[in-house]
This record gives sequence, C-alpha cells and structure tokens, in this order.
Amino acid sequence: MHLCKKILLLKNYIVIILTFATLLVSSQTTRKYSNEFMNIGVDAAALGMSNAVVSQTADVNSGYWNPAGLVHLEDHQLALMHSSYFANIANYNYIGYGMSLDDKSAIGISLIRFGVDDILDTTQLIDDQGNINYDRISTFSTADYGLTFSYARKLPLDGLNYGINAKIIRRIIGDFASSWGFGLDAGIQFEGQNDWKFGIMARDITTTFNAWSIDEEKFEQISGAIDGENQDLPETTEITIPKLEIGVSKKWVFHYDYALLAAANLNVRFEQNNDIFSTSFASINPALGFEFGYTDLVFLRGGVGNFQNEIQIDNSEQISFQPNFGVGFKYRGIQIDYAFTDIGDQSAALYSNVFSLKIDFDVFR
Repeated sequence: MHLCKKILLLKNYIVIILTFATLLVSSQTTRKYSNEFMNIGVDAAALGMSNAVVSQTADVNSGYWNPAGLVHLEDHQLALMHSSYFANIANYNYIGYGMSLDDKSAIGISLIRFGVDDILDTTQLIDDQGNINYDRISTFSTADYGLTFSYARKLPLDGLNYGINAKIIRRIIGDFASSWGFGLDAGIQFEGQNDWKFGIMARDITTTFNAWSIDEEKFEQISGAIDGENQDLPETTEITIPKLEIGVSKKWVFHYDYALLAAANLNVRFEQNNDIFSTSFASINPALGFEFGYTDLVFLRGGVGNFQNEIQIDNSEQISFQPNFGVGFKYRGIQIDYAFTDIGDQSAALYSNVFSLKIDFDVFR
C-alpha cells in the first residue's frame, strides 16, 4: 500500500484517540492524583531509558507501556521486577506474562503491587483512662494492586498495530478502608521506513473510577483521638483523568555487532502542574533515552526525564530533571536488567535501584 495511505490511516487513529481523551477530560471535574502507583513504570530496561519506550516496546512488558507492542511476541514470555522506595519502607513488585495467539494477535496479563507493610497502629495506644498501654499497638499494611489484561492485534495496514488494556484496581488501607476501580487504556504503534517507529499510549481513556468503602467505626476512633479534631468522612469516589504518551524512536546498526537505539517521549497530562511546559489545559513533560547494544548480548542505557519547574526558598523557579542509568545482559532467552534512577539527586524524586528479569520460553523449545 502506498506510503501516503499509511500515513493517512495512522493520522485517523491518532485523531480518534486524541479526541476521545480530550472530550473525557473536558467533561470531568476530578481529583488530580489518583492511582499514581500505576505511573511508576515497569522493567528496569525501560526505567534506565527514562521510560522513553512507547514507540519501540516489543515484549511482555508492552502490556504496561503500549499493548500494541505485544504483537511482536513469538511465543511465551515472563517478566519480574522488584524495587524499593523510601529507604526500603515501600516495596514495588511486578509480574507480567504474554503470549502470541497467532501471527496477528497476542494477549498479556500483569500484576503490580505497591505496598508498605507492618505499619504500627497507635490509635489505641492510650486507653480511656489516659494510660499508655503498648500492648494495644497492632500492625497493618497498606497496598495498591493493579491487574491488567491486554490484547493486541496487527491491522491490515503493514506496520500498524493496536492494543487495549482492561485494568482492575484494588487499594487497601488495613481494616480502615478499601476500594475497587476499573479503567481502559489504548495504544497504537507504527513502523515506518529506515527503522523509524512511532507510538501513542492513551492511559485511562474512559477515566479510571475508584469507589472507596470506609469503616466508619474505625474512622471515628482515629478522627476523635484528639479532642476538637473530629473530621468528616473523606470523599468515597476518585476518577483518574486520561494521559497521553507520544513516542518516536530510531535504531542504527554498525558493523553488524553494534546497535544504537535513540527514543523520545512527550508525556501529556490534562491538568496544570509543575511540568516544564504547562498550561491550564495540559502539561507536557519530555523524556529522552538511548540504548547501546553489542551483539544483542550486553546493553548500556541512559536517559533523562521528569523535567519540573521547582519553586525555591526565595520563590524563584529552577528546572530539575531526573537522569537514569541502566545495564542489561541477555543470553539464551534470559535477560537480566538493572536501572539506577535519579543519578546525582537532580530531581525531587527519590533514587531507586531497580532489578528485573525476563524469560523468553521460545528459546527452550
């Protein structure tokens, strides 16, 4: 098919996604920061490139970054990841599985857990007589879960693929409160000439809705623990507004053994915040990443992203950013990756050491 027709069809898909997301944003007045744990990211290889992978993701982790990339699976793949935050207080874990259905479609499933365990509950530390009783201290956990089902398929147009996600969100705060949520993502990828790739990922395109259930008896115990500090029950509904990630990448191969991949993302939130480009309608945050590979065996990665306008003590603004670094090793279907995020503490985000494992079962057959 003629290249002009390919570009025209790709443009139509982009317009549909952009229009759908924009209409949903304009019709909602919502909390701005719900389910933020789903924005952390998965796969140390992607995090080492500052998440600039929307256009070229092509493995089991595509279920998170852009489900359209799942069509590149040739067999079954399994992925695992672990990282810790806040001096190992919070743990972030991920498991993903993907498989091809035929030469045109694939499916995937993944689970994310972000939790803090063994939190001391001191709400009953002081009894009715005002005595401190340490035996009344208990522990509880708070955890967020994101379960994602993915489907991807190749379109009749060569090089154009699409994918969709259905997400179930479960959030638990001990015995105090819990919630259920549901949302949808949609993504497309287009492979152009000369190894150019383009991608769009629209997250929470229907807005992800969370409904909370709060134990009113326990809430009264907490809010009434200090005289005069009683509070009303918080809102029991949350809506996560849509986000867009637009990516482009290109790969160069030198002397057959060496390869360089360069990628860029524009991350768009439909709100005004501290992103480097921000208006009342939307804020844009760029991300740049690269991967240098040798014989598809050893990989060196780097990237920069999370550009923010930070307010200083003297009320002046200073641009901060988050540099990342990563390495990877791949041998006979087993790939181990490591990423060190926020090198040199250049942004307000805390650094983290991230490890991930990917197994391609096609090699073992």
